[in-house]
Amino acid sequence: MNIGPYTLENRLALAPMAGVTDLPFRQLCRRQGAGLIVSEMLTSDTRLWHSRKSMRRLPHADEPGPVAVQIAGGDAQMLANAAALNVDMGAQIIDINMGCPAKKVCRKAAGSALLRDPALVGEILDAVVAAVNVPVTLKFRTGWDEQNRNAVMIARMAEQAGIQALALHGRTRACRFNGEAEYQTIAAVKQAVSIPVFANGDIDSPEKARKVLESTGADGIMIGRAAQGNPWIFHDVRNYLDSGELPLPPKVADVRRVVLGHLADLHGFYGEQSGVRIARKHLGWYSANLPGGETFRRIFNRLESATEQWQAVEQFFLELEAVTDRVRFGRYGVVSPVDGRDGDQNGAKAA
Repeated sequence: MNIGPYTLENRLALAPMAGVTDLPFRQLCRRQGAGLIVSEMLTSDTRLWHSRKSMRRLPHADEPGPVAVQIAGGDAQMLANAAALNVDMGAQIIDINMGCPAKKVCRKAAGSALLRDPALVGEILDAVVAAVNVPVTLKFRTGWDEQNRNAVMIARMAEQAGIQALALHGRTRACRFNGEAEYQTIAAVKQAVSIPVFANGDIDSPEKARKVLESTGADGIMIGRAAQGNPWIFHDVRNYLDSGELPLPPKVADVRRVVLGHLADLHGFYGEQSGVRIARKHLGWYSANLPGGETFRRIFNRLESATEQWQAVEQFFLELEAVTDRVRFGRYGVVSPVDGRDGDQNGAKAA
């Protein structure tokens, strides 16, 4: 798949998620097989870029390309300026956020709130595309609510403005993350435009990824929440799409190595004080539904030093390794011990 001059390694993308897809997590998902990774949402108000949070979300020179940076806002000129500045700092793809359903974003007429104002959408798309010489992409939702699904119209506007790829979440803004994603609108958007379309929403297993690709005709899959605590999903989906066979779940020893590496990266990137705090949510996701996970999380969340966290994670997975060889991870309660000696993969299925 191509986005402008960039040829992606595969058709799997990591969705931008505020507070989740920081540099350590993006690099981890890239190593596990994501063909495109997109930064956390960055405000288009450059006056706020001097905050510690925003500084960490700006492009990083050591990040493998193409470096895709997502910007959010409701003012066309501010978004255009933010896009140009990000390109100057190394961004190779600019992604515009019109999908975030968070109230604090929508109150500022940004994110998915923009879908209520197609004229402003067109103004923003034109301004950002004109401001940079790199590909611009758009992440959006199917509409404001079920009575106002305008994704096909927005997609056509985007293609006409010069947007070079779309990522469509199969929910309206009103849905937030409730209920189930629908994919008929994604299929309709794919039929309406000639630029690449990523399908997004509730794709939490290799089987679901293939089903969504087949039913929508989408060019790629964008995975968000299902990657939290399960970066292996990119490896599994890629292999399943290529071969039609589910790979064996990761060995506990390999999981321990990856999680400890992620933990060290968090401590190094944020510093010990902030790194210890941020690591708690990631280890909560990693340990969800694992045997002894609830007890581990209670203990881990009280630890105050990087050394204590490291020792706790190592001990937890060493104890898990003593009782099972492999574990299958997943977003919705789909972790189950697997006997690696006979290759049995009959873990619980994702809901």
